[in-house]
Amino acid sequence: MSRCVIAIDAGTTGVRARAVFADDSPTVSAYTEFTQHYPAPGLVEHDATEIWDAVHTTLLDVVASVGIDNVAAIGITNQRETAVAWDRSTGVPYARAIVWQDRRTAERCDELAAAGALPLVRERTGLVLDPYFTGTKYEWLLEHGGVPVSDDLALGTVDSWIVWNLTGGEAHVTDVTNASRTMLFDIRRRVWDPELCELLHVPVAALPRVVPSSGRIGVTSARCGVPEAVPVSGIAGDQQAALFGQACFAPGMAKNTYGTGSFVLLNVGADCPPPADGMLTTIAWELADGTVAYALEGAIFVTGAAVQWLRDGLGLIASAADIGPLAASVDDNGGVFVVPAFTGLGSPWWDPHARGTIVGITRGTTSAHLARGVVEAMAFQTRDAVEAMVRAGGTALAGLRVDGGASAMDGMLQMQADQLGVTVSRPTDHETTALGAAYLAGLAEGVFPDLDAVAARWQLDAAFEPAADRTAADALHATWTRAVERSRHWASPTLDS
Repeated sequence: MSRCVIAIDAGTTGVRARAVFADDSPTVSAYTEFTQHYPAPGLVEHDATEIWDAVHTTLLDVVASVGIDNVAAIGITNQRETAVAWDRSTGVPYARAIVWQDRRTAERCDELAAAGALPLVRERTGLVLDPYFTGTKYEWLLEHGGVPVSDDLALGTVDSWIVWNLTGGEAHVTDVTNASRTMLFDIRRRVWDPELCELLHVPVAALPRVVPSSGRIGVTSARCGVPEAVPVSGIAGDQQAALFGQACFAPGMAKNTYGTGSFVLLNVGADCPPPADGMLTTIAWELADGTVAYALEGAIFVTGAAVQWLRDGLGLIASAADIGPLAASVDDNGGVFVVPAFTGLGSPWWDPHARGTIVGITRGTTSAHLARGVVEAMAFQTRDAVEAMVRAGGTALAGLRVDGGASAMDGMLQMQADQLGVTVSRPTDHETTALGAAYLAGLAEGVFPDLDAVAARWQLDAAFEPAADRTAADALHATWTRAVERSRHWASPTLDS
């Protein structure tokens, strides 16, 4: 068995550990789900200890299969923006983690915008004032969550929490990609911004040290119950990891990941662009030699989560895999449009007060029409994000590489190609998030020699070409836009009063 890198992919609903081999041998992986907590409408929490337990279990399962002597390094990729607070002296979390989907700080973001903070946030961080990002979550934990400010306080995103545990508390770090999602990080200078930390009352001393995405961070400790002295050599937030795993190394290359949400990232090169309406500017990665890439990002909060809702909330499907056949069982959506704004709308709307909407229901509406409406919403939302990206960058999208669970649906990808008017390409390996983490760690440890070697590993599974005539696609999208307008501002405090 050849050398491998184990990627720990700590997503929103579960953790997957996956061995990626230097000689492209068949992968070995293990997966464990963890609990989703919804204490009130709009609130989403995770138990950080349960996340670590899932990491520990899956990592040991994979190590047992591949043999510890064959493991060259560990790479980590993670759900971004989720806030964790723990005690350095005990390693115990002070409270449940506040998940990226959580909306509890929407009014605080409105207050900051009213106070004129948006231009500062946009310029320094490339982000917008939205509860999606970590900074206001940290502030809430400190002011309302019972988290004490002391020398023992550690704040971090999920990657920081995992590295802390893997290294037995030796390394409190995050990488530039995760730091760039906190609303506290200057993405040009690549340092924590004191002015933003003061604005959100977040103590800089509690934040992790920021490191490159590729490069040795530390080694595993036997104190954490895993094999000792394995290098931990790569970290990237899940969407940046997927961009790297899709080998989108050249400016102009783009990918979309259809997961719990969907995230379109466009590589814009080594120079950080100015803020753009409707878009986020983020750090794509930093390599060990200091090479930095930036990306424009369109963030769509709910795509796969809407499929889970059909399964768990409405009971219309028995498993997520059923949605494709059910949606394909009707020729069209029957006039039904589903706007899955369960946790607000992301790019390009940035409306935390939007809520889920179904329009066009008639007596003839069936479960198949609802399923098709959910599938079409994936393509429509991606088009909205891409069109904002094109307006911001001024360059037409040449093509789109796709991954994530829903990318297995050929019908949805054909809809996507028709909506965008470009070729949509799916690789043979759909789990590009884990691949990106493995490649970043493997580059640091010499398992993969360079970016060209990584790019050569990308293989095409299927390409979907757009229809020559976009009239029908444009008409559908125009009606979708009307449906979106009906979902917007629904939970606005102004409207509720």
